[in-house]
Amino acid sequence: MSEAIEARLKERGISLPAAAAPAANYVPFTISGNMLYLSGQLPMENGKVAVTGLVGRDVDVAGAQRAAELCAINILAQAKAALNGDLGRIRRILKLNGFVASVPEFTEQHLVINGASNLIADILGDAGKHARAAVGMAALPFNASVEIDAIIEIDA
Repeated sequence: MSEAIEARLKERGISLPAAAAPAANYVPFTISGNMLYLSGQLPMENGKVAVTGLVGRDVDVAGAQRAAELCAINILAQAKAALNGDLGRIRRILKLNGFVASVPEFTEQHLVINGASNLIADILGDAGKHARAAVGMAALPFNASVEIDAIIEIDA
């Protein structure tokens, strides 16, 4: 399965970055039994937050969807690090929690988080089909437009 995942990433022109280090007093992931919990991932690209500002004012839906895709790429990178390089150990993405920094009148958070959901499902197939939340926030760390965390069932 790991080879198929790597092939899908390559087909989409995606090279997973090194997993991001924590920015405060927390760990990037925890594993308990067959559950992998990933801390929130920001839309990092080339070592910096690539999409900043409030959606509905500074960022449009397409730009925010790109931010969500970057979060998903970083989720996969963090999972790969947690699983010693073997994404084939992912049984299923159980849940994504998506947070969208947006103006109060913005109500399309679900469309924004589709960027991550679509990428995860495309790369992982059935194992990528997940439950999720898409929530509007007043602000996120480092002025990021989107942050997403994940709960993943793995082969122990």
